[in-house]
Amino acid sequence: MKGMPRKTTSLKNSRKPTAVKGTLGKLLKSLFVNNKLLMITVFTCVTITGIVSVFSSLFLSRLLATITEGLRLQSLEAVWGDLLKIFITMGVVYMTAVVSSFLQTRFIAILTQRFLHQTRTSLFNKMQSLPIKFFDTHKTGDIMSNYTNDTDALRQLVSQSLPHLYQAIISVITLLVIMFSHSIWLSLVIFFGVAIMFLVTKLIGGNSAKYFVKQQISLGEEEGFIQEMMQGQKVVKVFCHEEQAKIDFDAKNEQLASDATKAHTFANVLMPIMNNLGNILYVLVAFIGGLLAVISVPNLSLSGLKDVTITEFLIIIISFLPICKQFTSNVSQSSQQINSIVMGLAGASRIMALMNEAPEEDNGYVTLVNCNIDENGVITETTERTGKWAWKHPHKADGTVTYTQLKGDIQMFNVDFGYVPEKIVLHDVSLYAKPGQKIAFVGSTGAGKTTITNLINRFYDIADGKIRYDGININKIKKADLRRSLGIVLQDTNLFTGTVMDNIRYGRLDATDEECINAAKLAYAHDFITRLPDGYNTMLTADGANLSQGQRQLLSIARAAVKDAPVMILDEATSSIDTRTESLVQKGTDRLMEGRTVFVIAHRLSTVQNSDVIMVLEYGNIIERGTHEELVALKGK
Repeated sequence: MKGMPRKTTSLKNSRKPTAVKGTLGKLLKSLFVNNKLLMITVFTCVTITGIVSVFSSLFLSRLLATITEGLRLQSLEAVWGDLLKIFITMGVVYMTAVVSSFLQTRFIAILTQRFLHQTRTSLFNKMQSLPIKFFDTHKTGDIMSNYTNDTDALRQLVSQSLPHLYQAIISVITLLVIMFSHSIWLSLVIFFGVAIMFLVTKLIGGNSAKYFVKQQISLGEEEGFIQEMMQGQKVVKVFCHEEQAKIDFDAKNEQLASDATKAHTFANVLMPIMNNLGNILYVLVAFIGGLLAVISVPNLSLSGLKDVTITEFLIIIISFLPICKQFTSNVSQSSQQINSIVMGLAGASRIMALMNEAPEEDNGYVTLVNCNIDENGVITETTERTGKWAWKHPHKADGTVTYTQLKGDIQMFNVDFGYVPEKIVLHDVSLYAKPGQKIAFVGSTGAGKTTITNLINRFYDIADGKIRYDGININKIKKADLRRSLGIVLQDTNLFTGTVMDNIRYGRLDATDEECINAAKLAYAHDFITRLPDGYNTMLTADGANLSQGQRQLLSIARAAVKDAPVMILDEATSSIDTRTESLVQKGTDRLMEGRTVFVIAHRLSTVQNSDVIMVLEYGNIIERGTHEELVALKGK
């Protein structure tokens, strides 16, 4: 209503990646919720593999102790039974590791592909629920990057980085237990070294993470630019814009290269630093262990403080050194995964940003149904296609349901609208269109002609005023049902990969071949279609690149014709058709508009001359309206 706050919609690009910090938890939750059994199986296999991988150190300790005992007794035969048990146990453990690793690899591959399938499906389904506003404000290439680069980074994260990180954590925990069972003194030395390694990882890995996030964003922007250039290559050529296009691309490519270089520089220097710290720690453990043995410090382990001989302490050190090496190796490998983890989380955050986009709001409850109408005008709902439609209007107050015949009576009352709050495009627009009337909008570019038709489709919602369809406020009509009642032909045609027949049937999927052919005849497309190599079965690719612009537009008109909607919107529908063909199409649209409401946007006088009403728009206002003869007589704008 007038005076109420405007609900204008901002077109500012607000899609930003969610915080990477919270992404991992959301990702794991999504993985577990959708794949519980597989996740449990994978975690079990990885846990077994992680534990088994460190048992070699434990076996070495027992093997050395047993052999030392045999040497002390001067008879290996005395400990042969114990040695045999160790060898058999090692064989069983390592066989378990082989089986576990095989199952782990197998189930991770299944989990990864299933999760990617679910992610792509969710992405595509989400994309279908987004409003037109989203696609008007985001580059196609950047959206496509969600399906390619971001999804691939997610694949790397799920299939390799997370399992390796979890396995390393399990191994580290197991090694901690083994280390404490050997010597707490030497374990404390390792803790000191690992603390330094973690500080280095935090410092270098933090910078790496920051630039990997930037890399994913820059990659999406570059792909968006490439997509624009490919789509507009003819324009680039005709205006000799090649050199400037190269300069613009170089700028974006330079930004991507800079972010990627910094990200990979930090990531690549991390592993050598960690390996060298591990080697230093290895030497330090050997040195301190030897020193403790020489000065006869009692060994402290989980079993308590115990006096040991130098030989026994040396056995502990010899057993401990491989544990130290394996421990630091696991820490190093975990830090090395930062590269893939951050890339994966950056990709996941961009995917989640798209998934978190607000879907198209639809609070409508009035639906479109097939109906029968008797001689008394009584409307009865039916499930059969009758060619007659009615609005089913449930009334919440008393629980009754009323039916209103779909006629195509559209009225706008004092409508204001702006794409952004600061700039109102339409000002106090009022108009009506009765069934069977042809309403034409003319005016300079940016006057608001297409905006009016966008509001009728509810691609955008008005800021103020009302729009009524057959007496019903269109805000009460479900958007899908509203759009089912509208046929539209745009200036920019979009054809899809498939046959000519498939593209015409896109207007109504249950249309028969005969209905599609009749629609093509109505749009005067039948003649050129029959001259194609395979007629109606000719395959179209690359948005119908094997057709002329005029032929593509004729197919677009045929698609609208087969929909057989009571309201037709023709937005510069004949702009790519020659004058002779336009006169034929004009006859077709005249037949098509019988009993229908037609809105026409055109600049050609011949297209709008026979309209019932021509409305002249300027700066979002209707400044003149009337028939062609009346407007000529006015000698106005």
